[in-house]
Amino acid sequence: MRVVVVGTGIAGLITAYRASARHEVVLVTKAELAESNTKYAQGGIAAALFPDDSAASHIADTLVAGAGLCDPAAVEVLCTEGPQRVRDLIALGVEFDRAADGELARGHEAAHSARRVIHAGGDATGLAIEVALLRAVRALAVEVHEHTFMRDLLLDEAAGSARVVGIEAVGPDGLAFRVDADAVVLASGGAGQLYRHTTNPTVTTGDGIAAAWRAGAELADVEFYQFHPTALAVPGSPLVSEAVRGEGAVLLDAEGRRFMFDVHPDGELAPRDIVARGIAAAMARQEGRPVLLDATELERTRGAGFLAERFPSITRVTREHGLDWTREPVPVTPAAHYWMGGIRTDLDGRTSLPGLYAVGEAACTGVHGANRLASNSLLESLVFAWRAADALDAPGEAEGLRAESDASRDHRLTVLATGDLETRPPVAGAPRSPDRRDIQNLMWAAVGLERDAVALRAAVETLAGWEVQGTTVAELEERNLLDLARIVTHAALIREESRGAHDRTDRPETREEWRYSLGWRLVAATRPEEVPA
Repeated sequence: MRVVVVGTGIAGLITAYRASARHEVVLVTKAELAESNTKYAQGGIAAALFPDDSAASHIADTLVAGAGLCDPAAVEVLCTEGPQRVRDLIALGVEFDRAADGELARGHEAAHSARRVIHAGGDATGLAIEVALLRAVRALAVEVHEHTFMRDLLLDEAAGSARVVGIEAVGPDGLAFRVDADAVVLASGGAGQLYRHTTNPTVTTGDGIAAAWRAGAELADVEFYQFHPTALAVPGSPLVSEAVRGEGAVLLDAEGRRFMFDVHPDGELAPRDIVARGIAAAMARQEGRPVLLDATELERTRGAGFLAERFPSITRVTREHGLDWTREPVPVTPAAHYWMGGIRTDLDGRTSLPGLYAVGEAACTGVHGANRLASNSLLESLVFAWRAADALDAPGEAEGLRAESDASRDHRLTVLATGDLETRPPVAGAPRSPDRRDIQNLMWAAVGLERDAVALRAAVETLAGWEVQGTTVAELEERNLLDLARIVTHAALIREESRGAHDRTDRPETREEWRYSLGWRLVAATRPEEVPA
């Protein structure tokens, strides 16, 4: 079997590594092999590895954070299989940090009831994993295409129903070519570049999710975009890991007052959506100025050099911007960080299109629900990529999608017709052909941390008046961002409640009648209709 894997973060590399023992693997990435969201992951990886912890406790914490929309079956897989998969990483050479007694060092992050988050290189966990997996994959007979952009999926519709049979790509020379395959695994990451402020690298333009959407694959939970509470308030919005607050750093307003306990009894360690909104409210009270993250007490009580040793990457970034967080608080602000939604999959990575699999942030496994629990993202990539690679040996039928778990998570599908997303006359004064910055500014203002029906309806109209044409990679990325901006905005308008990371200021309550996952599929029809999954 010939398998194309698109993306080289932890999900793509694990899939390629695991599948290469039994299949011919072609690995495609639009940047260099080492560039991905994984590389920038600071916080760590959560798993119940310690005697005073349990998978049951990890499951409970994940379900609470997910605000009623997690798929319990997927969460059980994540938390029960996670510890062994982490041990597999260690066997592959990932050197996680150790305590003085030689045991794995562990940290505490928001909404976890136990200290179960392990790190590597202090705050360079993702980089350590990426280096080890690249070393493992490079030792195998894997065909690699760097600086190669996946433009679209190739479909075979001869049998009456579409089947994915490869990808259409653009090579580093700018020429298009096709890569045929028996199966395609999308591990292409999220779409942080939808927003003006994001912790994600510039490559995160949702290419795999957009291509799957155009091909007719079902998406789910797209309205739930997680905004990390603490990005450094400087150009580029570099992440300041939640682990810093887990160690005891506190948030202060402009008057030097600790404000998060006014918002939630867990203060700075409340779930991420609550902390992000608490910071946004504090910033609104002080005319938009950033709040301050104060870690100076850690340096005083843990000893000089603690911050540089425990968080070397953050220390370096703060210094690059003329800040010394060992001596003074540093300015922070929320930024787009992680997409809970994506291509809907079953527990083995299968999508609604035969021949197509999705893993990592590109997938919606149901693990995260409405709000991801801190440090579950690397674990999700690891666990479900491993399962998807093994499932390639017995592909199954598309009708089996989520058969194991549909009964435990209410799911309703909305079919959007192609006519509903066709370009309309532009709103007065709006550009006809937007660039990336136009999309980012609109999404940040109308479909960001706080939303309301008036702004969302206006955004729907504006997006309907935009079109992106062209063949360069940059133009194709903007086409993908525009496609995804439209579907995210539609979903945010339809969900008339606040739940998890989706905050509707005009619908502040969480409503039991909305306790279901919204699925989305694009079809060639005249009008949309809601149908049961």
